[in-house]
Amino acid sequence: MFKINNKFLKSSHHIIDLKLCTLRLYDNSKFPWIILIPKRKNINDISDLNSKDQILLIKEIVYSSKVMKKLFKTSKLNVEKIGNIVPQLHIHIIARFKKDSSWPLSVWVVKGKPYSAKALKEVINKIKKAF
Repeated sequence: MFKINNKFLKSSHHIIDLKLCTLRLYDNSKFPWIILIPKRKNINDISDLNSKDQILLIKEIVYSSKVMKKLFKTSKLNVEKIGNIVPQLHIHIIARFKKDSSWPLSVWVVKGKPYSAKALKEVINKIKKAF
């Protein structure tokens, strides 16, 4: 049975489930930031997925990227698969702006700021509606 790593449960919020991935909002109000997590057991790398799921993952990354670009009116996205801290396969899709707090550096160089309850509800609804 597929389980989401506890670190994701503490640092992000469920938005919607796609065919392969569960889509979560990373709790950092400084950046529009979603995480795609394939709903598969014991998967740490894209190469661990079967070929059908690999193709589906790429399609879901591209679709999610287009939604984020349009929704947050940005020309720059960071799309990253890192997994050094949480090995469970996950893809970060982050809308970036030249005026954001860490531009042009990585989002990891600044301390995150959790969403207020109101803002959290609003951004989750905004993203959910776009999907």
